[in-house]
Amino acid sequence: MKKAQCAASPAKSETPSSKRLRPADSPGTTSPAGKDIADILESIDKRLSTFDARLSLVELLHREFKCLRESLEFSQQQVETLAAENATLRESVKCLTDNVTELNRENKKIKQTVIDLQARSMRDNLVFSGIPEAAGEDAETTVKSFLKTHLKLPEDTVKNIVFDRVHRLGPIRAAAGRPRPIVAKFGHFKQKEHVKSRGRELKGTDFSVNDQFPKEILERRRVLFPIRRGFIQKGSRAVIAVDRLYVDGQLHRDPDTTPWLY
Repeated sequence: MKKAQCAASPAKSETPSSKRLRPADSPGTTSPAGKDIADILESIDKRLSTFDARLSLVELLHREFKCLRESLEFSQQQVETLAAENATLRESVKCLTDNVTELNRENKKIKQTVIDLQARSMRDNLVFSGIPEAAGEDAETTVKSFLKTHLKLPEDTVKNIVFDRVHRLGPIRAAAGRPRPIVAKFGHFKQKEHVKSRGRELKGTDFSVNDQFPKEILERRRVLFPIRRGFIQKGSRAVIAVDRLYVDGQLHRDPDTTPWLY
């Protein structure tokens, strides 16, 4: 009887309320499938966030690259402009350099012409050095006395010598100093050469008689004297004419010692 009752009793069915109260569906619980989907969505969200950040960085880099390109293009234009200006300036400098070189060449010619004219104006002059100086002296009388006493010229010859001008060179010196040289301008070139030829009489004395030259030529002669002495010691015949050295009749040309000839 009991068995029949058990068999006849209906099976226990699930109601909606019982379904909501199932442990698997209770609040705070998630099915394994739902949890996997949430993790996937969260991972996708993170990746999208990372992608957005990277995309923003790419856009920023793109803008910076664009600015750099524009800056580079501007710099390139500036370089090209400066290169063109530099080429123009270089050409201008070359023209100026050529002009300065030409002016220097012309100036050298003019200076040499002036020196030559000065030398020609002094061709009739002799410089007497070492003659004692007296207060209130007459320079011409002093020179004529010197010609008779030290150059051994006859009195009649000395009387016939004509001077255009005779004077001491430079400011008055102290009494203990070396006497100022006397410059005598002869009225006749032959008389000047005759007096100059008597200079051999002054060998071994403190006196000297020499041609007068401009300062530039005197400097050149000072350079040539030791060179002339060297050639003479070698047995050559060496003569200095104004500012030129002739060795055995040939003009001595050496850029190191005679640059004014070039």
